[in-house]
Parts: sequence; structure tokens; C-alpha cells
Amino acid sequence: MNGFDWSAFAANLGWAAGAALTVMLGAFALALRLGVHRIVDVAWGGAVAAVAAVTFAVSAGHGDPARRLPVTVLTVVWALRLAVHIARRGRGHGEDPRYEALLGKSRATTPGGRNLYALRMVYLLQGALVWLVSLPVQAARYVSGPPSFLAWIGVALRAVGIGFEAVGDAQLARFKADPANRGRIMDRGLWSWTRHPNCFGDFCAWWGLFLLACDAPEAAAVSFVSPLVMSLLLVRGSGKRLLERHMTGRPGYAEYVARTSGFFPRPPRR
Repeated sequence: MNGFDWSAFAANLGWAAGAALTVMLGAFALALRLGVHRIVDVAWGGAVAAVAAVTFAVSAGHGDPARRLPVTVLTVVWALRLAVHIARRGRGHGEDPRYEALLGKSRATTPGGRNLYALRMVYLLQGALVWLVSLPVQAARYVSGPPSFLAWIGVALRAVGIGFEAVGDAQLARFKADPANRGRIMDRGLWSWTRHPNCFGDFCAWWGLFLLACDAPEAAAVSFVSPLVMSLLLVRGSGKRLLERHMTGRPGYAEYVARTSGFFPRPPRR
């Protein structure tokens, strides 16, 4: 049975928290200068990448290199791709309507006003969430012994998730770039198999990361909360549910829902 270094992992938790907090505070300072808080969505990916890089450095000499390196590479690639994608998608736009609605409620009632409320309820909260969902990244560093077959399944699942997200986002971007598609529902490519390719890809990515930490029971126990929380957010929180609420009522959307899976990919119904 593979071992797990509890004392080194405990110290690692502090480094991870510091990395996430640094990125989020930097994003907050930049948001004040730009006048928009949507930048926190870009910072999310940057914070995950920072946690992966910092914990890789501080965990030197622990765990097995055949596990530590794939965890780092797959996490950084996923996080930076997401950050770049969101940055490109939001370029030239004003405040995100979600943050406008959230922060608009705080102006008259919260001491310190809009920006202080944003710091507490957006940036610090997102930083804490990054720390929580990155537990498999941190725990996998301290699992001794070579990766098992289950861990390599995790590598494959993580890679599939990244690919699914990237292809889905690229297909949607091309669809939106064509003026002929204005007002139409995207129902091509991966979007004909699932209404949420990016959410499904994210789901695969986080469960794959969890499998990479499962070779030691202790690492699996402390990591399980990460994919569970992300799955709930993707399906019941700010992912699938929020997007479908926004789309409901658009012409053709009810027909799209009737023939297309809500999450797990499958061939479209007739």
C-alpha cells in the first residue's frame, strides 16, 4: 500500500492558500484599476495554475515523480487554457451581468460599498474555493510509490476532459463568429451530443485528477470533497443550471432540449 506524508501535506496546505490568495488579491487590484470585476473569472484559472506550480516546487523530494509531473502538467494546461479562453471571450465587454447583479445589491447597505463587498464575497470566496478544489493536486504530491492503473485512468480522464472543453469552446466560438447564426441555438458538433460540453469536460477533468490521488487511502479521503463540490457547482450551481435559466425561452431552445442530453454525451434523439 502506498504511503502518505501527512506532515508535509499539512505544510503544503498553507503554501497553496498563499498562492491562491496572492493571485486573487492581484486580480482585485487590477479590477479596481479597470473598473470591472469580471476579471475574477480569468483569475480563477490563474489561481489554480499558481497552486499547482507552487505546490510542485515545495513538494520536491516527496511522492513519486511519475505522479507529481502529470498532476502538475495536466492541472496547469487545464487552468491556463481556461484563463486564456475566458480572457478572449470577455475582451471588449463591460461588467459581467452576474457580478453587476450581485454587487448592485451591496452599494447602499454594505460598509465600504461595492468594492469591499466584491473583495469579500467574490475574490476571497473564489480563492478559498480554489484552495478547496485543488486538494487532489496537493495530496497527490505526497503519495509514495508509482502510479497504479487507476491513476493512469485518471490521467486519461483528465486529458479527455481538457479536450472536450477545448473542442466545445472552439466550436461555440466559431458558431458565434458567423453573423448568419445570430439568434440561433448552437446544436452542432459536441453541442449535438450534450447541451454542456464544457461542463461535462470540467466534470471529467476534476474526477480524473481525484483518481490520480487515490493510490493512498489518506489522499483519497482528503481529496474526495474536491470533485464532489465541483460536480455540484457544475450541475446545480453556477454551471448548467444558470446557463439553462438564461437560455430558456429563446426560439428553438425547447426543441434543442428535447433532443439533446442535458449533461452526459449521447447521440441526439430524433
